[in-house]
Amino acid sequence: MILNHFTDNDLYKFTTMNAIQKLYPEAMVRYSFIDRGQSEFPDGFARELRKEVDRFAEITLSEDEDQFLISRCYYFDRVFIDLLKGYRYDPGEVTIEQQGGSLKVEIEGLWYRTVLWEVPLLALISELFFIMAGKKPCDTETIAAEKASRLAEMKAEYSDFGTRRRFSFDVHDRVIKSLKNNSQEFFKGTSNVFLAMKHNITPIGTHPHEWFMFHASRYGYRSANARALDAWVNIYKGDLGIALSDTFTSDNFFDSFSNLHAKLFDGIRHDSGDPLDFTEKAIAFYKNKRIDPATKTIVFSDALNLDRISKIRKHVRGRIHDVYGIGIYLTNDVGVKPLNIVIKITGSKPYKGGDFHPVIKLSDDPEKHTGDPAEIRLCRAVLNL
Repeated sequence: MILNHFTDNDLYKFTTMNAIQKLYPEAMVRYSFIDRGQSEFPDGFARELRKEVDRFAEITLSEDEDQFLISRCYYFDRVFIDLLKGYRYDPGEVTIEQQGGSLKVEIEGLWYRTVLWEVPLLALISELFFIMAGKKPCDTETIAAEKASRLAEMKAEYSDFGTRRRFSFDVHDRVIKSLKNNSQEFFKGTSNVFLAMKHNITPIGTHPHEWFMFHASRYGYRSANARALDAWVNIYKGDLGIALSDTFTSDNFFDSFSNLHAKLFDGIRHDSGDPLDFTEKAIAFYKNKRIDPATKTIVFSDALNLDRISKIRKHVRGRIHDVYGIGIYLTNDVGVKPLNIVIKITGSKPYKGGDFHPVIKLSDDPEKHTGDPAEIRLCRAVLNL
């Protein structure tokens, strides 16, 4: 069994699950696996993946995990943690097919249940791929320690965001240990809840693109950002206050990011497009709202490496608080080419009954648009993009 721990998952999946089951308990969704890198999966991959997915039914919340959530995730009420204790993965929600080297995976069911599949399923696909390819990691601790030391020298505050496309759980575990030992106070935590518990560091995360994508399906594209942010505040009352900015392009986000949101949310996350241009937009936006940008945060999380982080820090120059969420550059830089894979929500039934609505995501990088092309054209027309 490749994955063994219930909280070997990113925090944002649990925070989103909590909000869904409180606000939209009857909503249904469909997720689709997207292989941006057009990988060639080996013969029999779907069969082995099916075996591993079926074993998810055996994974439950342990007592240690339960106590960690209670002690460190103060924004969860006990009712939600009790829900997690009773939760069981349903492998029947996942369909898997393979034609030649092409892999097709879909997830369908109640949103509050299926939301937990994305991250561990991607991590599983990545690790299984390298197992079946006979790949072994090289210089894991050495590479991680060098990066950690460089990041500390830059005084760059950063967290690990690398669960989804990591080489393996073991590599991820060893990387976290090395980062903690070599970056001192500049290593702020990890998105992975289980590894945060194991290494006694902070679990990091807020909400994903699917939160905004669903609200667009339910309320329309013009009000999606505002509705999604209002719903988040309804649940978390100001906690978990980093707003994701690029589900329907950052320009559209800033148009709908109200004065109330700007003051209530601690900051925003950059996940596509030019980070330097985004920095200038964010600073100008806050100044226009008569908010000191230095009191706000940008979490940069798009394809980061040391050179990119250094360039961003030199550009920011303390004008706004800059923090970095680093993914496979930390957890899959071990001598192999990482898979370029995602799982995105592609359909929803926002209300009980009815048909699935197409769900799409735009981006500040057009190649990252996902969903039905006709629906993308409709969204662009509605938002005048």
